[in-house]
Amino acid sequence: MRESQRSRIGVFDSGVGGLTVLRELYRQLPKESILYFGDTARLPYGNRTSQEIVQFVREILTWMQEEQVKMVIMACNTSSALALDVVRQEFDFPILGVILPGARAAVRLGRKIGVIATPATVASNAYRDAIHEIDSQAQVWQVACPEFVPLIEQNRIYDPYTKQIARDYLQPLLEVQIDTLVFGCTHYQHLTPILREILPASIHLVDPASYVVKAARKELEVLGLSNNQMSIATHFTVSGCPHSFAELSQQWLGFCPSVEQIHLPPVPISPVSLEILD
Repeated sequence: MRESQRSRIGVFDSGVGGLTVLRELYRQLPKESILYFGDTARLPYGNRTSQEIVQFVREILTWMQEEQVKMVIMACNTSSALALDVVRQEFDFPILGVILPGARAAVRLGRKIGVIATPATVASNAYRDAIHEIDSQAQVWQVACPEFVPLIEQNRIYDPYTKQIARDYLQPLLEVQIDTLVFGCTHYQHLTPILREILPASIHLVDPASYVVKAARKELEVLGLSNNQMSIATHFTVSGCPHSFAELSQQWLGFCPSVEQIHLPPVPISPVSLEILD
């Protein structure tokens, strides 16, 4: 077996949202080893500029490259929307985003599609464009939900305030009678019990996490990078407080992970990035 086959898959998000992708990796690709990074010192990403997001992603990918990952999954819709096209030109390993797999799944399930996402993802129109590229006749409504990520990261999912905010965000989508709702942020899957109380049972919920892992599995097979031996323990890393991340993660992982705090070295913005952003 080649050493590259045994290398880890890198997964990153601004915080615990990417754990939804990690759980899918555990389920669908149990033999793969994972390097997880949560950029908790700089969350939420959803209110950042394009320039900031691209810079953050480049710093993360540069560090993951030094860690010799064989693939990276950007388990963050904001990063996927604003940085994926830029960084794919700058790194020589496969980089997968969550938006296209999520859009494909949504089109298979419905024609009146709602998307809830961070302000930055909504402003980018990444989901709308991806859905219309697949099906130009699909109707798409997007709603920015700026309060969701902070509430989830503060472990306030079951607060009455969170449920009221969710009702406010979903009301415009209920009024147009959507048949499918896309989680345009990996954090939002954690809100499924709350959203299910508000939404009619007939509405399909699309969690892009499961679909991006399916895409990763196919990519690994095509490139001959699938690992067929036993995996090693996930290496959890964050830019902020490791203790807070470990405590918050336990309820979704079923165990309390050992988490290391790391400091990403600054990376200069390349001329390619500046040209694309302009």
